[in-house]
Amino acid sequence: MSTLIALLTNSMAAFALAKYRFVGRQALFLLTLATIMIPLQVIMVPIFLVLRNLGLTDTLWGIIIPPAATPTGVFLLRQYMLSIPDEILESARIDGASEWAIYWRIILPLSIPALATLAIFSFTWRWNDFIWPFIVISSEQNATLQLALARLVGQFGVDWSTLLAATTITLLPMLIVFLLLQRYFLGNLMAGSVKG
Repeated sequence: MSTLIALLTNSMAAFALAKYRFVGRQALFLLTLATIMIPLQVIMVPIFLVLRNLGLTDTLWGIIIPPAATPTGVFLLRQYMLSIPDEILESARIDGASEWAIYWRIILPLSIPALATLAIFSFTWRWNDFIWPFIVISSEQNATLQLALARLVGQFGVDWSTLLAATTITLLPMLIVFLLLQRYFLGNLMAGSVKG
């Protein structure tokens, strides 16, 4: 769910930063780039306090919403969308397409390689995340698989066969996502190395 929200919000922000001209666009982009340099540990406590005031601690929404929109995703998609010719968008506007239709019918289909790359990264980041769920989730019923894996380690010993089997099972969803999206991901990597 967090990956889907990230793809939607990051692509909307990237579309605005890449294809619209407005006052403060460059400053907003530089601010987005600057937030990449802020580590999660610095903003963890304020975000947790906001979640607690909203009543989202110990809920799945508490671990889905905060990491959904990432500056890395906005940067990646913006750079890709800059390569889409503005003439395509202008001709769609002349034909009477709304901005929403341009986004859904032109920008998103043309950005599939970048969206697939971001989907792989975002899914991997969210799936392997341990610190944020550890802070937000306190009950067993809402625990993520990474928290459950950590709980398999005992105080006086580790059942290595169970831990390694569980780790292998938790890797399967990431492998499936990568296999489904690899042709777009590899196509995106190869696109920069081949001259047209």
